[in-house]
Amino acid sequence: MTTVYITMTIVVALTLAFDFINGFHDTANAIATLVSTRALRPRIAIVMASCMNFVGALSFTGVAKTIGGSVADPSRLQYGQQVVMAALLGAIVWNLITWKFGIPSSSSHALIGGLAGAVIASEGFGAINAGGFAGIIKGLIVSPFLAFGIGYALMQAMKLIFAGGNPHKLNKRFRVTQIATGALQSFTHGTNDAQKGMGIITFALVSAGLQDDLEVPLWVKLAAATAIALGTSAGGMKIIRTLGTKIFKIEPINGFTADLSSAGVIFGATWIHFPVSTTHVITSSILGVGSAKRFSAVKWDTALRIVISWIITIPIAMTMSALAYELIYWCFLR
Repeated sequence: MTTVYITMTIVVALTLAFDFINGFHDTANAIATLVSTRALRPRIAIVMASCMNFVGALSFTGVAKTIGGSVADPSRLQYGQQVVMAALLGAIVWNLITWKFGIPSSSSHALIGGLAGAVIASEGFGAINAGGFAGIIKGLIVSPFLAFGIGYALMQAMKLIFAGGNPHKLNKRFRVTQIATGALQSFTHGTNDAQKGMGIITFALVSAGLQDDLEVPLWVKLAAATAIALGTSAGGMKIIRTLGTKIFKIEPINGFTADLSSAGVIFGATWIHFPVSTTHVITSSILGVGSAKRFSAVKWDTALRIVISWIITIPIAMTMSALAYELIYWCFLR
């Protein structure tokens, strides 16, 4: 039991490290439009996002249960804790690489891909819950298209509604409303992204025999919520610059529309207990809004680079985590 508790402590530490990195990596997406339109200064926006992420993280647990049980059955893994350690190591390394280059890749893809890769390395393909894993992947694929479509349609509607408005007055008003939608988006980010870390810790607890079900303990909720909030407070200006300035020139009405679109998709996914990539949803809503504003205004070369990072994240995270598991196995489990 001493070994189990030591391993579990390492798993918790790695998960909180992942949540912290997720905070400054992914939450930058939630306030990118808010900062780029100067609705709020960066530091104030980051503090607001930190607080709203914390509140959102404590509000729901459905996504955590999905993460904890859909990819694989933790109670059937011989080395479940080591599997989780390997998954986290692969996801953390990929998150740091993409953050270094300012690429808004998905922490959700990295974590889910990492977990699948580590499970396969440990127990083979038969240990993967094919239906559950496929369902998660489908949701991750569909949600960006949904966000793009809603962002595009809503921006077209906004253009019709405010066609005769004074641009200066409209910008001033929408900067104020952006504060509300930015806060809402940060809240919804917490309701979905922070739960992934909670689900991973719960997965490890069940695999270690320390818990019989996928209910998320209160201490896990508090730890994950705190880690992602602290990570958010560290900021992620590289990714803010990519989303806020390098896709198209965002005005306050565009930022408001993109925030509202992505927050709706993310919260809808949380409500049905489904993990989505908040990065993909937010970026896609910005692309949809930009396309509605003027298709040629979108910098499609930057958008293509982002999409490529989305496509390669799961296989790279799977490979990294599988290698990490092999290293852990040969060093400690043989």
